[in-house]
Amino acid sequence: MKWVYIAAGIALFVKFLIMPNPAPDLSFSIVQALVQDSGVPNAVTAVILRNRLYDTIFEVVVFTIAVMGAKFLLADERPFCAINQFTDQPSIVMARLGATIAALVGIELAIRGHLSPGGGFAAGVAGGTAIGLVAITSSSEWMQAIYKRWHAAIWEKVSVLIFIVLSVITLAGLELPHGELGALFSGGVIPLLNILVAVKVALGSWAAILVFIHYRGLL
Repeated sequence: MKWVYIAAGIALFVKFLIMPNPAPDLSFSIVQALVQDSGVPNAVTAVILRNRLYDTIFEVVVFTIAVMGAKFLLADERPFCAINQFTDQPSIVMARLGATIAALVGIELAIRGHLSPGGGFAAGVAGGTAIGLVAITSSSEWMQAIYKRWHAAIWEKVSVLIFIVLSVITLAGLELPHGELGALFSGGVIPLLNILVAVKVALGSWAAILVFIHYRGLL
């Protein structure tokens, strides 16, 4: 029977190589249509936060569930006793410098993600990277204290709720004025959604990092 599967796989592969797959002859440019409808020059952002906003809502929800799942699955384990951080000064300086650069890149990607390559998810990953670089050179108690002092867990949940509310309003057909194409304040609600996703991903990454450090250690 396996030879039937192998022959079918080879035939499918040959079909992909030989049979033509012509592009459809459209009377308009899809990218230009996306830009005009969304009011942002970044067509990828227009797809993620407008044309496929329904999918993006559940992507944000899935990330939230993943962070909650990490806390739930590790809650019954014994905390890691010996947590080792980088102690040599050159490594600390390089990690803190990298964290500063990553944080600045994350802010830029969140604010200008609708104008140039970037967006909320990329900005959140950059922010989480910055937090991770600080975590490997700092005390876990200090990181946990800052997390609680600034109520990061509450802000994470609030950002998700606001994102869902704005998304539902957008899906219902209500949009803010697009503004001037290419300007910083343009694209209607898309820049706000970008910033909310960035905040959510960064704070969720912070929560996951603290959980894994507490129960798994760093090194």
